[in-house]
Amino acid sequence: MKKSRIILSTLAAAAMIMAATSCGAKEDKLVVWSFTDELQSMIDNYYSKDNPDVKIEYSLTPTDQFPNKLDPVLASGNGAPDVFALEDAFVRKYIEQGDKLLLDLTDTYNEVKSKMIAYPAEVGSYNGKVYGLSWQAAPGAMFYRRSLAKKYLGTEEPAEVQKFFTDWNKFLETAELLKNKSAGKCVVVSTTGDLFKPFQGARKDPWVVNGKLVVDPAMETYMEMCKTLKDKGYEGRQGQWAEGWFAGMKGELKDEAGKPIEAFSYFLPTWGLHYVLKPNAPATAGDWAMIPGPAAYRWGGTWVAAYKGTKVPGLAKAFIKYVATDDSFLERWAKDTGDLVSNNNVVNKIKDTYEEPFLGGQNHYAEFAAMANNVDGKLTQGTDQAIEGIWGDAVAAYMNGEKSKEQAIADFKAQVETTLGF
Repeated sequence: MKKSRIILSTLAAAAMIMAATSCGAKEDKLVVWSFTDELQSMIDNYYSKDNPDVKIEYSLTPTDQFPNKLDPVLASGNGAPDVFALEDAFVRKYIEQGDKLLLDLTDTYNEVKSKMIAYPAEVGSYNGKVYGLSWQAAPGAMFYRRSLAKKYLGTEEPAEVQKFFTDWNKFLETAELLKNKSAGKCVVVSTTGDLFKPFQGARKDPWVVNGKLVVDPAMETYMEMCKTLKDKGYEGRQGQWAEGWFAGMKGELKDEAGKPIEAFSYFLPTWGLHYVLKPNAPATAGDWAMIPGPAAYRWGGTWVAAYKGTKVPGLAKAFIKYVATDDSFLERWAKDTGDLVSNNNVVNKIKDTYEEPFLGGQNHYAEFAAMANNVDGKLTQGTDQAIEGIWGDAVAAYMNGEKSKEQAIADFKAQVETTLGF
């Protein structure tokens, strides 16, 4: 009997050890979904090397298909990933569902808050809690052609050129100056669409306040600005992302009569330098510079969040803390990719080491770093994309003379109420 008890006791102990081992193995596995291969690069080249005991099951889905894949599994809890990426266009759709869908990351953020650029966490917060964090900051700037600035403004140096664009009144004055000195050849921008993000960033209030639609004065000013630029011939009458928009970057833009048009500037974020200007206008390398322009704004970005029902919340939080805030990782990532990271410790450590040949040797990293801390992330809401699509139609109707400003705004409000209930 004694021997039997010993055997049974030994078997029970072995079972407990196996159960514990099984739990440990489960704890060391993380399911990650994304729409961007950036996260996969972070995992393969950095996280997994620093955390070899953690197994990552990674899934990549195209951006336009990602929400449709994510929504049903988050709603049901069946097959939901532990951690997932959220694109700027739809991040607030999820953040604003808070505890219903997402794991609260407030404690994780509070551990690192003092070193982080504020606006990414503001975008990732709702009702006082943080649900998403981002490794990057994507402030926007005004990129201009040095040769055109020298020719028409008498200087190509960023600090001096910025004096011509300190606010929107100066912007218009300079647009008139460029037109007059070039005999109508040089336009301040190739499209009015470039100005939307800067005006969006200049607002004091978001689109919806206490459940009611708000048309911030900055948006009305944008409406007026678009019409003024078109009526006075200060813009190239191109569509953003259209062929003519890219042609202007190359110095190949022409009007309807085939006459050349010089596009003085483009409003683009951090990634616009590396993924828009450089690949589309390689022959103009060295002839660009960047300045803050009339208003601080942001454009784009990727956030990382976790499912509320994850079985490995500790591991999920640790992963997000690593990719979004870790000093050692983000320093390596920034140096390897040129990405402006959201960690001020890293930014301040490396910002003075950059020199961008495409921008004539300008230190773009230091310039962007200064801009990032002026961005207000609290203006971003989940309904922005739908509202701004309707707003764009209203602006076009007024700009093209199809409606008065008052009628365009009235129709905009009516459509938002019908469509979204605000």
